[in-house]
Amino acid sequence: MRPKNQSSVSEFLLLGLPIRPEQQGMFFTLFLGMYLTTVLGNLLIILLIRLDSRLHTPMYFFLSHLALTDVSFSSVTVPKMLINMHFQDQSIPYTGCVTQMYFFIFFTDLDNFLLTSMAYDRYVAICHPLHYTTIMREGVCILLVAVSWILSCASALSHTLLLAQLSFCADNAIPHFFCDLGVLLKLSCSDTSLNELVIFTAGVAVITIPLICILISYGHIGATILKVPSTRGICKALSTCGSHLSVVSLYYGTIIGLYFFPSSSSSSDKNIIASVMYTVVTPLLNPFIYSLRNRDMKGSLEKLLNRPIVLCQ
Repeated sequence: MRPKNQSSVSEFLLLGLPIRPEQQGMFFTLFLGMYLTTVLGNLLIILLIRLDSRLHTPMYFFLSHLALTDVSFSSVTVPKMLINMHFQDQSIPYTGCVTQMYFFIFFTDLDNFLLTSMAYDRYVAICHPLHYTTIMREGVCILLVAVSWILSCASALSHTLLLAQLSFCADNAIPHFFCDLGVLLKLSCSDTSLNELVIFTAGVAVITIPLICILISYGHIGATILKVPSTRGICKALSTCGSHLSVVSLYYGTIIGLYFFPSSSSSSDKNIIASVMYTVVTPLLNPFIYSLRNRDMKGSLEKLLNRPIVLCQ
């Protein structure tokens, strides 16, 4: 618990999306449908991987964890946003806000590490196919996922503990639809230089380094594919990493567009739109990308749908 003298603010107000009141109903229905589709689509991926023994491979092991992360990631922010839109209640307790921020950072970082692990898996599969089963054995896959969870937890916990040391004064209005760390720091009355230093350091560790590793992996994959003499071999190699590359492009494209390209809109609105992209849209599209671009997933889905129903007499 935070000391009483740390803050006079017991709750925050989430101002939500920059939309007009008369549009609240339409956007509520839209985001509710998107959220339900995200949950059902990602849970379906987990179910297919669980039921089909052909999908018990490292690639689908990582994919199942990515699908679980996407469900959790959306569930951190979207339900609260929908509740606020429906009941017109913008308040969120201090502890609830800090908890939401923790899990948002946690699942954001976990997404980065899992995408990096999947890129390494594709690198080994294409560049070292004869040694794939030896390198990507079960223990290595479990270790990669475990390290991803531990590093994500450590990163989120460091931000949360530092935030708990700050004081918040009269202004408790958050111009966002969730408790974003950057916005909370702007509301603080305390010196946030240490928080900003940790944000920069953690950003390099959990965003920049994983992105560089992914780019290096695909650089090696591209060089290997160019050496393949047949067109059929090239298509087969591309098919093994096409879905992952699409997800990586969508996820990091949003981040690059947010931080590296100017926008004519206000900074606050730009941040909100970008946040909607990677908290709502990206987790929604991932199941479709992996199911429509992946022959094994489509085959497993057809097998599940065509399974005969046994009725108990």
